[in-house]
Order: sequence, then structure tokens, then C-alpha cells
Amino acid sequence: MRAPGITAVRPVRVGAENGGVNRAELDGRPVVAAELQALALTNYGHFTTMVVEDGRVRGLGLHLARLERDCLAVFGVRPDAGRVRELVRRQAPARGAVVVRVTLFDPAIDLGSVGGPASPRVLVTVRPAGSGVPGALRVRTAAYRRDLPEVKSVALFGVLRQRRLAQLAGFDDALFVDGEGGVTEGSTWNVGFLRDGEVVWPRGEYLKGTAMTLLQGVCGGGEERVGRELAGVDAVFATNATTGVRAVGAVDGREFDVRAAGLARLRAAYLEVPGDPL
Repeated sequence: MRAPGITAVRPVRVGAENGGVNRAELDGRPVVAAELQALALTNYGHFTTMVVEDGRVRGLGLHLARLERDCLAVFGVRPDAGRVRELVRRQAPARGAVVVRVTLFDPAIDLGSVGGPASPRVLVTVRPAGSGVPGALRVRTAAYRRDLPEVKSVALFGVLRQRRLAQLAGFDDALFVDGEGGVTEGSTWNVGFLRDGEVVWPRGEYLKGTAMTLLQGVCGGGEERVGRELAGVDAVFATNATTGVRAVGAVDGREFDVRAAGLARLRAAYLEVPGDPL
């Protein structure tokens, strides 16, 4: 019996900020479900997620550089950055804020042909952007290292499993530590610390996000090995492109100051980073 939603030839739609419905587009045309079969079943590709506000993106160059770097690592070819920008412009409204995910994958690749030549295509999907300051996270530490940490891969099973286990245990999310007990990153976010008013970033292997890079540019901060005990840390924060700077209120049950003045300054500094026009 044919599985529903896999081979049906119909456009896939996602919600949009303006209350209407935007299409998920593959190379600039509505994608049909059959074309997503390789992404769903083989799950080989990479992506970046950005917030588009009034046609502008903070760190647009970083997102495009990530797509180029990861495409070379995953497929051995370079994407057309100008074409990617054009495809994102097609989906993003001129006014308002949306979250746009750009995924590069090859619908022709399956489990048996993954070693062959690749022709990655560009899938652009849109969802509404959140508003306001998100609540503080309560996380637990977990020993985990993502596969090929420098690539933002679509293969999220490992990190989502750790998030699920954390939520089943009563936490919001997981904070990863490496084999030597050093903190590295969150499941889908980078982590930073405040100590005596100074920003500290973890040293180790992890996926460095665009928000973290932008914050380092405007706020600085040194990199150190930070143990899971978080000795000397006054405040903890999470960063990613969709939420900016978010307080972490507790790690393994240890409470941290979510009203620290440094967190407000970091949040304001990130929001003041100008967006680049698409």
C-alpha cells in the first residue's frame, strides 16, 4: 500500500507571518511531496536558518558562507550564492518578520547512490517569526558530540534525542559536554557565559552559529575550557539566529541569574546589529 504524503504530487505549504500561506519552494517553484522523499528517507544534506525582517537578514554573509562551506563538505560543489538570495527573496515578505530555512539536498540521492555525483537543489521554507523575549531555559548536561560538528547537517536525530531525553526528565533542553567534561553547545544553540561581567565562550568542538559569531564581533569575549560544574560562572545564555540571546535559568538544577545586567546588554547589542538587504 502506498504511504500517504510521500508520493502524492501536490504542493507543500507552510505558514507565513502575514496570515496567508506561503509555498515551500524547490529551486523557485512549489515543491511536491515526492521530491521530499530523499530528504525524509535518506536525510543527507545541510541547511541554514535565518530571520528575515523587512527584507533584511542579520549576518546574511555568514549564512551564505556557511552554505558554501557546508556544500563543499557535503556534496563537493559550490552553491550559487546569488541564486540562493533570489530564492529567499521570493519567499520573504517585504514587511514583517519570518524565519526562513534554506536546505540544500539532492532528490536523486538515495541510500544506494549517496557516493555518486551530486546536484544539490535549494529548498526554501518559511514559518512565522516569534516575538518578544523568550523565557529562560532549564537544561541538563549530557555527554554528546554531533557527527561532523562544523557542518549544519539535516541529520538531527542525535541532538533531538538528547532534547527529548532532557524533556522527559523535566528539563527544557540539553547542554552538551565532551569526553573530557567540557561544555560545548546546546542542542540547536550555542552557549555563552558571564563571569565578573565578562563574556566567556566555550573552547571545544561544536557548531558555531551565526548569532554567536555576530555577538563575538560586537561584544568580544575569550574562549576557555568550561567544565560542566560551571565554576565561577554568574550567568548562562543561549544564542541562535531565531531567538538572539536567551537566558539559561538553570543547569542541572543549579540556578543562574536571568536578570543579570550583562544579559540585557548582550540582547540589546545583538538586536542593534544591522541587517543586510537580500
